[in-house]
Amino acid sequence: MNDFLEKIWLDNTVKNYLIIAGVILFVLLLKRFISRYLAGLLFKVVNKIWKDVDKKSFTNLLIQPLGFFLVILISIVSLHKLNFPADLNAEIYNYSVEQIIHGIGIIILIVSFIWLLLRIIDFIATILERKANLTPDQSDNQLVVFFRDFFKVVFCIVGVLMTFHYVFDVNVGSMITGLSIIGAAIALALRESLEDLIASFIIFFDKPFTTGDLVKVQQITGTVEKIGLRSTRIRSDQKTWVSVPNKQMVDSVLDNLSLRTQRRGDLKLELALQTNSQKLETFVGGIKKIVDRKDIEEANVFLDDIKNNAFVVVSDYYTAPVTIKEFNGIKEEINLQVLKLMEQLQIELAGANVEVRLNK
Repeated sequence: MNDFLEKIWLDNTVKNYLIIAGVILFVLLLKRFISRYLAGLLFKVVNKIWKDVDKKSFTNLLIQPLGFFLVILISIVSLHKLNFPADLNAEIYNYSVEQIIHGIGIIILIVSFIWLLLRIIDFIATILERKANLTPDQSDNQLVVFFRDFFKVVFCIVGVLMTFHYVFDVNVGSMITGLSIIGAAIALALRESLEDLIASFIIFFDKPFTTGDLVKVQQITGTVEKIGLRSTRIRSDQKTWVSVPNKQMVDSVLDNLSLRTQRRGDLKLELALQTNSQKLETFVGGIKKIVDRKDIEEANVFLDDIKNNAFVVVSDYYTAPVTIKEFNGIKEEINLQVLKLMEQLQIELAGANVEVRLNK
């Protein structure tokens, strides 16, 4: 039996093959239990930061990538203990088969590690999104999505750099220096896109508006439905889908209609010169009584001007920040009551009647 175990096959003993195969098989059979145990250890660390974390959802999210990473890691470490057979170590384009297989293993290991990190980012983003949903401010939700995608891109770039360094033996420092020169040229070509990207950061941190706000910018009025990295999507009052570059959202004069404290209504009447002072006084007093109602928070009524062709009566009133439908209803009621008052007092608007005289 010992002679069989010490028998050399492809530059390694049968005993070494059996040990390596046993280790890999052991990890394959118990990877779910081992990964669940390691996920439990990670959960203890995460639970110290976030107390309301669900252990089951955390472990279910990490158990698959963690098990895959564990199998790849143990397999590479175990196979590294074997001598690569010299008969199989041919050269392909100045690279030996051993180097190619080793590089493929390292790539798979890096991919599994980055996959594990991306799952952790998803879980952290899920926790932060749940907390953001508890607040009425929608900017927190948009910020979570933005940084989740941002860090995913960063980790993917790190994975690519690790591949170049550990597989292709590329000096990452000199590579980044070379890329910085190319990046400067690309930055000049994509100047407007970079300005929009910087403007998106300004929107997220300065918060001139958030998702769901009613805004007016560059003659466009609508509800903000999405804030992206390059543009902001607005559902206009014509129910169209408008994309406005973030730079214009920051540089232009933006009116956030959702933050208004009141709605203003205006009434301007030019009365005929035949109206005497007593009727004018009664008419102004009547309008004051009309706008003196519960849904009007503040109102001003006065004789604004005396022109050569009309008396100008002006009224401005303010309601709470109600919906446009409710405001139009209030405005319609006031206008109808003012018309009835004019009919009662027999007051006419300027220019309603034209007197024509024929002189010989």
